[in-house]
Amino acid sequence: MFDFIRRLNTLITGNVHGLKANQIKRLESLKNRKPVATRIISVELSRTLCELSHEIGRQIGVLIDRRGKITDVCVGDAQSIPMPPIDRRALNRLSEVRLVHTHLGTHTGLDDDDLSYLAIYRLDAVAAIEVDNNALPKKIYFAHLLPANNENKSWQIYPPTTVYDLKDDFLELIQSLEEELERNRVFNQPNLKGDNAILIHVSTQPLSIIQDSVQELTELARSAGIKVLDKIIQRRPPDARYVLGQGKFKQILIRAVQLGADMLVFDQNLSPSQVKSLSDFTDLKILDRTQVILDIFAQHAITREGKIQVELAQLKYLFPFLGIKQTALSRLTGGIGGRGPGETKLEIDRRRARDRIAQLEQEVKELGKRRELRRQVRTIRQVPTVAIVGYTNAGKSTLLNNLTNSKVVAEDFLFATLHPVSRRLRFPREREVIIIDTVGFIRNLPKDLMSAFRTTFEEINDADLLLHVLDVSSEDVEEKHDTVVKLLKDLELDTKPRINVLNKIDKANPSIVQGLIQQYDGVPISALDSSTFNPLLEKMETLLWGRTALYESKF
Repeated sequence: MFDFIRRLNTLITGNVHGLKANQIKRLESLKNRKPVATRIISVELSRTLCELSHEIGRQIGVLIDRRGKITDVCVGDAQSIPMPPIDRRALNRLSEVRLVHTHLGTHTGLDDDDLSYLAIYRLDAVAAIEVDNNALPKKIYFAHLLPANNENKSWQIYPPTTVYDLKDDFLELIQSLEEELERNRVFNQPNLKGDNAILIHVSTQPLSIIQDSVQELTELARSAGIKVLDKIIQRRPPDARYVLGQGKFKQILIRAVQLGADMLVFDQNLSPSQVKSLSDFTDLKILDRTQVILDIFAQHAITREGKIQVELAQLKYLFPFLGIKQTALSRLTGGIGGRGPGETKLEIDRRRARDRIAQLEQEVKELGKRRELRRQVRTIRQVPTVAIVGYTNAGKSTLLNNLTNSKVVAEDFLFATLHPVSRRLRFPREREVIIIDTVGFIRNLPKDLMSAFRTTFEEINDADLLLHVLDVSSEDVEEKHDTVVKLLKDLELDTKPRINVLNKIDKANPSIVQGLIQQYDGVPISALDSSTFNPLLEKMETLLWGRTALYESKF
């Protein structure tokens, strides 16, 4: 464990235990050195570092800003050095400081820690100076990050040289590097809102399943207004702490700098401990699949009911993450009955979250009662109910609009519908039904969303007939069919009469459509073309009113 010492306004980071007062004073005085900005490090400063390092038998490092001023001094052991906390000034930009430290004994070159610091802290450069037996600088090694390139190189490591042969062009080098990084960001056209992401998938599933999942996450990101700059797949069991391997994670952080990404979106749900571990490595925003879905819901919720359900789902999902807040947020209360430690802010947040969850659940329950009354009225009038279900973005709302001449929001993004929408559909001989549009299903639908949107599923529960809309133009239509059927089974709704509606036949290969008709006993339609609806309407009449419906409708 490294110690920290503060004298006046000077902070020395690291292993200062056992150092003499004179040695600590000399370390502190490093920050008073005259700045030298154009070189990675001046000859005089490198000699002083080597002398002190040799004397105390520990590595010594300094952080130097672009004005050449030393901002931090750190002390390690004989083999390693800690990284002082630094202010990474802005996402997607270099931190405007360089790390220069000593290497003792046979320790030569740049090691994994050096390159890790370079990636994690977005340093301008990292350099290591070999200390010889006479406490003098021997060779210096240095490296900096690279812009995106065809060779997929993350950094440039220069051949070793001496501190005496260093060129006075360091600032020019860093300026040209940042200009190239900025050109790359402009070329990639990052989202002006700052929502630019790298998608990450880690699993051992078959490649076809992984690709389908990543493609769906891409569509989710698009629906949330996130610009996807890159997609990273690592085939390995997810790590309990960092999800993916640390080496891969460092590569992704460098890729984020190269492309201008400000968030990492994981194609799985993260635990609070994983979010904390990842956040300790980077100041990029860390999101998982469920958070993207919740964000889509929050953006698209319009009605009071939708907003309540979204907030409830968000609170339930984020509640466990309150536990990763720092204990520094704790506070003390005073006064009679409150002396000594009081509630921490964390405990207050958790209590308020619990209270809010309870309040929202009660409101959802009240809304459910009102829906129950409306359903009872429909039952008394003996009006059949038909629920449109299916995978998200399969065309459910478009079908409802063209069946009933309605104007329900129907857009080409996921989860355009967040709450049940009811419309009347009139058949011949004064028959009519209530058609209900529902929220779309999706793979790995979070349980909190299932419970928060239970009013939607209550509508399905009371339906006399289900229209399962399938997008036949989708390459993974069979997997999406199975996902919806599984969710219906989990909701104990799989025994209801169901028509498989094969939508978007105008975008699909006719031979594929024919095969799906036979496989699912499906009815082919194009939700945009009402002239294709007759077979569907006839089948609906038959299932709702029996075979006499078709005969009676002809008179």
